Amino acid sequence: MAVRKTKYEMPEQPPKERIKNFKEVPYGYDKETAIKEAKRCLQCKNKPCMEGCPVEIDIPGFIGCIAEGDFDKAAEIIKSKNSLPAVSGRVCPYEGQCEGKCTLLKIGEPVGIGRLERFIADYEREKGVKPPKKVKSTGKKVAVVGSGPAGLTCAGDLAKRGHGVTVFEALHAPGGVLMYGIPEFRLPKAIVNAEVDYIKKLGVDVKYDVIVGKTITVEELLEEYDAAFIGTGAGLPRWLRIPGENLDGVYSANEFLTRVNMMKAYRFPEYDTPVKIGKIVATFGAGNVAMDCARTSLRLGAEKSYIIYRRSDVEMPARDEEIEHAREEGVIFKLLTNPVKFIGDDKGLLKEVECIKMKLGEPDDSGRRRPIPIPDSEETIKIDTALVAIGQSPNPLIPQTVKNLKIGKWGNIETDEDGRTNIPNIFAGGDIATGAATVILAMGAGKRAARAIDKYLKSKK
Repeated sequence: MAVRKTKYEMPEQPPKERIKNFKEVPYGYDKETAIKEAKRCLQCKNKPCMEGCPVEIDIPGFIGCIAEGDFDKAAEIIKSKNSLPAVSGRVCPYEGQCEGKCTLLKIGEPVGIGRLERFIADYEREKGVKPPKKVKSTGKKVAVVGSGPAGLTCAGDLAKRGHGVTVFEALHAPGGVLMYGIPEFRLPKAIVNAEVDYIKKLGVDVKYDVIVGKTITVEELLEEYDAAFIGTGAGLPRWLRIPGENLDGVYSANEFLTRVNMMKAYRFPEYDTPVKIGKIVATFGAGNVAMDCARTSLRLGAEKSYIIYRRSDVEMPARDEEIEHAREEGVIFKLLTNPVKFIGDDKGLLKEVECIKMKLGEPDDSGRRRPIPIPDSEETIKIDTALVAIGQSPNPLIPQTVKNLKIGKWGNIETDEDGRTNIPNIFAGGDIATGAATVILAMGAGKRAARAIDKYLKSKK
């Protein structure tokens, strides 16, 4: 029997409907479609897809179970390696990881691994997640700083090994970037809360409103805990550094998305929102965060939402799916365009941005062709709000407050590949160590660090 060359489609909200709400865009597979998609898997003996999975899931194993209709076994296989499958099944850039290694790429599209992981996670949650098996306590205690994807993964894996784990979160809600940095239409808050509940059922304690580095230091935590894992992410915005960036109406993507998520602006228009954006919004950058900003702006009532990017569509770092969704929803892409200065009125309010056209030259250090300004090509665009989404640097608070901790030139905590720092009982992972990256890479870092911490604690018996 010939293998279908394309994935089975996943139904979505129509663009004209979804720009008026914050409901999740894709609906997910039903059981019949999931089974049909799973049967496309060739069950390769060498399992190339697993080479691209940062959290080491037995991908052919769980897909084989779906093909047979054994969804409970599929969930068991996934959960043995990944405690946050409903998250990774939604936001993981699988096309460049597991699916990018799929043998079916030789004849067409890869197996929809991400869609199938999401299906199983949603199936298990709707049915009722089984309480995890209790593990005998080792008597060792670990402090995890930050409840983002790295911290939650590390905490869950340590708890599965019998260690006592307490997560310290600076905000009043868990999830880190999963909760405040990703829009509701891509990752619903209810999904994040359900995943965190599972981590808690593993025996992990979560303490909120604790700013480690301010209300308590890492050194003070280590008076009570045997080891610490730092997963505080990349919360320091990068700026364009052009005139007018201090005008009222210019925001970092981090601030904008945090306001939308933490002030419940995602429930607009059910509730009036304190987040005001005006009629015309420009987002600078073309990564996933930029797409999130531009699409969120439309949902908050913007009449025009621009993506302004200095390179071409070929170089845009966002996932193809996110770019496609943005285009479908009416985001206007102004490519090969670079901002020169923001212009305000006599009250200090942003009113327009001056840009210059660009052309592409030879590749730079990133491997992408370097943008070069075209003389006398300036243009002025009227805007009410500017959102700067050109990346973030590691959160500086802990690196600046831990004595003798080795810090890299970009403000990151220096670690080996398993999260070990130069201080034996302090480990780190995710964006705080690597700079801004993906959720799944942070999860992978948390998993590797948990193994290293476990090994360290066992050596101290």
